[in-house]
Amino acid sequence: MMVPVILAGGSGTRLWPLSRQLYPKQLIDIYNEHTLLQNTILRLEGIEMGPPIVVCNEEHRFMTAEQLRKIKVDPHAIILEPVGRNTAPAIALATLKAMENKKDPILLVLPADHVIEKIIDFHAAIQAGLEYARKDRLVTFGIIPRSPETGYGYIKKGELLEKDTGASKIESFVEKPDFPAAQKLFESGSYCWNSGIFMFRASAIIKELETHAPEIAAPCKEVIAAGKQDLDFFRLSLEGFENIPSDSIDYAVMEKTSNGIMIPFDAGWNDLGSFDALWQTGQKDENLNVIKGDVLIHDVKDSYLHSDSRLVAAVGVEKFVIVETKDAVLVSPRDRVQDVKKIVKQLRDQNRDESVTHRKVYRPWGSYETIDAEPRFQVKRITVKPGAKLSLQKHFHRAEHWTVVSGSAVITRGDKEMLLKEDESTYIPLGMMHRLENPGQIPLELIEVQSGSYLGEDDIVRFDDVYGRKK
Repeated sequence: MMVPVILAGGSGTRLWPLSRQLYPKQLIDIYNEHTLLQNTILRLEGIEMGPPIVVCNEEHRFMTAEQLRKIKVDPHAIILEPVGRNTAPAIALATLKAMENKKDPILLVLPADHVIEKIIDFHAAIQAGLEYARKDRLVTFGIIPRSPETGYGYIKKGELLEKDTGASKIESFVEKPDFPAAQKLFESGSYCWNSGIFMFRASAIIKELETHAPEIAAPCKEVIAAGKQDLDFFRLSLEGFENIPSDSIDYAVMEKTSNGIMIPFDAGWNDLGSFDALWQTGQKDENLNVIKGDVLIHDVKDSYLHSDSRLVAAVGVEKFVIVETKDAVLVSPRDRVQDVKKIVKQLRDQNRDESVTHRKVYRPWGSYETIDAEPRFQVKRITVKPGAKLSLQKHFHRAEHWTVVSGSAVITRGDKEMLLKEDESTYIPLGMMHRLENPGQIPLELIEVQSGSYLGEDDIVRFDDVYGRKK
């Protein structure tokens, strides 16, 4: 049985302001009605696969679990990384988890932020790779290039092993080139783009890690052995995980092994690493514009325009990217969008919330959205899923006023419990223990007005939480 390993870490900084630290691109529906994470799993339908192992950042755990639930996928494990450590440790941890109970499956490693349009061709490449993985070869999948690209690494084809599939040995890896170098690589016909997709037997990749990267293999074994199941998640200790070196599987193993092979394929692949990639993969109008949301244009060509919350109007621009969210607007020439990450760095250097989260923040019980905020008050729209409830908590620096606008709410207020219906309200004084719960069959919507000397999310003490959160 093949086991998919889904690498769902990463922050997608080049897709800011759509992608944020706490709501990265793999968790967003930027390509179709499903998120990139969901699409990564759904495109495997038709191939016999075991339940997936998902590796994600601890901060994204509830959104990841919820997105799997929505597509009715029950994972083998959701492994939580306390901090990012690149692909080699992530793959090592997933492999060790897959080998529990003396199992030795074939692993198909898939980044969670790709688009693949030609599913039949993708499945054919997987089947071709499977034959080699069964022989303990380490398979990587190369993308037949359509143009010189500076945003991808390259793999040079070695000795041809099979004409029908194009399988070859790997001669070398090339880092992301500048444009003149990319032009030469493309024109040579000897290189493929590095997709970051891999296939190998679990025992084979562990053996190679032990040989070429023992400094990764050994602590990963210790961390997995000490890991603990927590609700739907497999938790790793921060102290142990921080000691694991950060390295890619390319550097750690694939560039050093003599067992690596490459399967080339052309299936409409894109890693959606920038807004130019979203333009390339998007549905275009007669002037080659990709338009999302409430957008009006005049004399606009070859551009990507995205509106989340209000009307965006553009006149006379060509080859531009304009992206609007509720708290930010990005404007950039299409050929400069790789530099968006420099804006994100400025936001982080200034400790601005726009680099971390949207106005709408997702929680395991639902979401909240900031409507207005000033130094001593804040207004939020809170949505609680049917049957869900917030933690039993209190705040030291703020009071809260709640008004139900849709659904019904069970309110714990001190040592009393009350039921609030539509158009009814209550007041939670500073320091009072309280809880909010939705007993109904429809989402609970309410408006919360906070007032006090400090309104930060860290002003909270939890006494009981069904989701295992302590802060």
